[in-house]
Amino acid sequence: MEALQQLMMGFSIAITPVNLLYCLLGTIAGTIIGALPGIGPSAGISILLPLTFGVNPTSAMILMAGIYCGAMYGGTITSVLINLPGEASSVMTTLDGYQMALQGRAGTALGMAAFGSFIAGTVSVILLMLVAVPLVKVALSFGPPEYFALMLMGLTTIAGLSGGSALKAFLVTFLGLLVSTAGMDALSGHPRLTFDFPELLDGVNFLVVAVGLFGIGEVLYTAEKTMKLEFVTTTIKGVWPNREDWRLSWKPITRGTFMGFIVGVLPGAGGTIASFLSYATEKKLSRHPERFGKGAIEGVAGPESANNSSTGGAMVPLLTLGIPGSGTTAIMLGALMMFGLQPGPLLFQKNPDFVWGVIASMYIGNVMLLIMNIGCIPLFVKILKIPNFLLMPLIIVFSTVGVYAVDNSPFDVGLLYIFSIVGYLMRKFDLPPAPLVLSVVLGPMVERALRQSLSMSLGSYDIFYTRPITVGLLLLAFAMILWPAVGWFRDRRRRGADAS
Repeated sequence: MEALQQLMMGFSIAITPVNLLYCLLGTIAGTIIGALPGIGPSAGISILLPLTFGVNPTSAMILMAGIYCGAMYGGTITSVLINLPGEASSVMTTLDGYQMALQGRAGTALGMAAFGSFIAGTVSVILLMLVAVPLVKVALSFGPPEYFALMLMGLTTIAGLSGGSALKAFLVTFLGLLVSTAGMDALSGHPRLTFDFPELLDGVNFLVVAVGLFGIGEVLYTAEKTMKLEFVTTTIKGVWPNREDWRLSWKPITRGTFMGFIVGVLPGAGGTIASFLSYATEKKLSRHPERFGKGAIEGVAGPESANNSSTGGAMVPLLTLGIPGSGTTAIMLGALMMFGLQPGPLLFQKNPDFVWGVIASMYIGNVMLLIMNIGCIPLFVKILKIPNFLLMPLIIVFSTVGVYAVDNSPFDVGLLYIFSIVGYLMRKFDLPPAPLVLSVVLGPMVERALRQSLSMSLGSYDIFYTRPITVGLLLLAFAMILWPAVGWFRDRRRRGADAS
């Protein structure tokens, strides 16, 4: 009952004209960003983040949440029409969505994706509302040792689950922690890693790192590649799925919704893993698995529901514990801190209007996305035809002006270009950028919690293994570090058995 009352208060905030406008702008921008290949929600929020300075924090977060939710659907458009996922979580949609388009059913594929996204997104927000309140009550008992273990677990999970080489992910995480130590020591006041630059006394601005890695870095990497996009020439029609389509899709939508939410709650997992799991599950449960990859509508409905449901799940650890559930929410975490808000259980007590206003806006955003995506599919198809030689320079100019406008600092612009080159090289050598951004955000919080804990215990490390919650979280963190090694030994044993 308490959560329902808080939600009603949130709706009273979310339906104000200015917040409705920001929600609409976010969903439109997110859909376009998700549809444009090579950008994605992380880069989109990073590029548009400078626009939120001077804006009310609630309105700014509503805009970012709209971008996040909209981008999850936007990637579907390119996946279905040109067999190119606009962002990573739409990879599985290409397998059957493009085949449906070749069969003249592009409209049905896009329509089912829109309905599945709406259902999954709405249910995930309901689950967010139900899970967040009891989780906050547990987290309110946390002290500095528990927060240290929690932040450490957040770093290890996103490094361990970021895909590819775990060693690369951990190396990138350590690089981010190194960057996060630049500036004045919070407790002693001594400068660290400033290299005699007074501009670095306040540390490296999170915005510079995020826009450099995800914004201009992605542009440089994309500009290097030559992509030939072949559009489906059939007319986009038949957007409304028929009864048979719904009969085949309602179970994948249901399974994908709950699977996506659970995966989204896990720090570092995100929509990409959720969509992969959903597709694999549907193919395994299907009576006719041979249909998958040849235009099975279940292969669109399940993954699309899963990646959209993961957005609500990812907001759970962000708002309740201060740990991002994905690379995108890592950027949102940094934005919250720049607005002077401390994510975590106290956020629900100190800023309930902010929290519940954002949650209520996600309900509204899902309705806007459904209406917009059903009615404006032909318009979004035309936006996809913007040539890269026009789009890429605009992103670079917009990013540069945005970063400069924050503090009017040419030094920040120079750092932006340095991190842009770093971002390009990371993509070039297949290094994940999300752990670096997350460690830059969480690094100071981890250090502060560690030193506060040691101050409480007069320098004794006993405080970390005499408190049950701290021990449990530290064990989970170490398990995430060891998990890639377990997988490596298992694969090696399997290869040895196959060889014998």
